This record gives sequence, C-alpha cells and structure tokens, in this order.
Amino acid sequence: MCLAMPARVVETGPADQAVVELDGVKKEISLALVDGVEVGDYVIVHVGYALQKLDIDEAEKTLALFAEMATQS
Repeated sequence: MCLAMPARVVETGPADQAVVELDGVKKEISLALVDGVEVGDYVIVHVGYALQKLDIDEAEKTLALFAEMATQS
C-alpha cells in the first residue's frame, strides 16, 4: 500500500525543486507536476513528487487525523 501525505513547503529552489517538512522531517521533492506552489503551501507528496496543492485548512485537518490515529494505536 502506498500513502500520499500532506506536507508544508518550507523552501523552493531551482528546476522545480522544493523542500517540504512533515513532523520535523525535511525532504527534497519535485514540484514539476504542480503549478503555483509557494513557501507555506501544503502539497500532497508521493514518492518524491508533489501531486496536488492543498487548501491549508484541509491539510491541517488531515494531519490532525493522522496524529490522532497514531496516538490510538
């Protein structure tokens, strides 16, 4: 099973590259598949690629649900 997670963009770079952060972990990803992403935006990340830009409220709700599930298991 593969899981795509929302992550916050903390840095953008050249050639459609960006750095995202999720739970304190930073990872370099590609923004080649999504237009108009800026620092502070949330994106769905799967295997190193941003697949979709997310609404901030929805991203934060999703992350809260994941955090809640982690504490219940």
